[in-house]
Amino acid sequence: MLTLNLPTAGGRMTAHLMQPPRNFPKAEPPFSRIAYAAAHVVADPLADREPWLDAAVDWDTTIEFRRHLWSLGLGVAEAMDTAQRGMGMNWANSLELIRRSLDAAKDFPGALIGSGAGTDHLEVTQDITVDDVIRAYEEQCAAIEKLGGRIILMASRALVKAARSPDDYVTVYEHILSQVKEPVIIHWLGEMFDPALEGYWGYRDHMDAMDVAIDVIASNPSKVDGVKISLLDKNKEVSMRRRLPQGVRMFTGDDFNYAELIAGDEQGYSDALLGIFDAIAPAASAALDAFTHGNVASFHDILAPTVPLSRHIFKAPTRFYKTGVVFMAYLNGLQNHFTMIGGQESTRSTLHLADLFRLADVAGLLADPELAASRMRVVMATHGVDA
Repeated sequence: MLTLNLPTAGGRMTAHLMQPPRNFPKAEPPFSRIAYAAAHVVADPLADREPWLDAAVDWDTTIEFRRHLWSLGLGVAEAMDTAQRGMGMNWANSLELIRRSLDAAKDFPGALIGSGAGTDHLEVTQDITVDDVIRAYEEQCAAIEKLGGRIILMASRALVKAARSPDDYVTVYEHILSQVKEPVIIHWLGEMFDPALEGYWGYRDHMDAMDVAIDVIASNPSKVDGVKISLLDKNKEVSMRRRLPQGVRMFTGDDFNYAELIAGDEQGYSDALLGIFDAIAPAASAALDAFTHGNVASFHDILAPTVPLSRHIFKAPTRFYKTGVVFMAYLNGLQNHFTMIGGQESTRSTLHLADLFRLADVAGLLADPELAASRMRVVMATHGVDA
């Protein structure tokens, strides 16, 4: 067994004895729950670009990771916040990512893929208007539909700036929903993930905001496949889930409580659209397969150890969770470096990464312990730690 010396709170070093990896059974989809993993992008560390100013994407490795997710029976939520939309990935690069992913999905019959449409190419100025927001949404939706993609309608920072009342949100969403070719997934991303989205739907109070969102969905049920809320509050999600019109799905975006929300209760359940499924894909696939075949105990047994890891990766400031997701891909050999677009690998502390490693190991998620240990030592060495 391998032992690493890793930092703990208070500046101390503690020996960590690694555990054998868990053997996750190969799944046989389809699953009884729809499950999308919001997928990250892989940077090109050798590109001659300034990482704070211009995204350099390793397209081949990025798409290969999507193939990894599809091979496990998971869907891909493309060009979402996990792919650093608004934190390094602009609309032009996001559209190229969507194009390449849609093309790759053709190799996997029945592969699920939804693509994020937003307004992030629109400059947010003091005089921005609701009509500006509508035109921006129209442009991105049309571009995705032209490629044959299904839309995940992302929350808009520009709309927060332009809206003067909840009615402005209703106007924008009803206008866009009236035009889309196929039902969309509406994504309500909370301010813990993006502070610029505070007050979405016209209210700071989430329950008041929920009333507006429900009204929009209830007025357009045939145009809404589902709604994903990322508020990290299971009670709010369940409350909204029970209010959705028949046929409209709830996709959990709760990276703190996903297991119990997917399992559901006597009144319903949530499907999944989760960033953490990028980092724990083999476990997620095996757990969903177990659940599909009626083995609820195994479902919880597999996912329970992943929850502390997820809560750590998504801890405040939650918007920096992408660093943990990419770090997991690096540790597991799914990319050969720990460099991110926008230099985002620097957003988490040395102690945070050490705790992440320990939690991932305890959950059995480090598939090749020797590789993970060697890579962890390299990262720790760059932080001045002799692991």
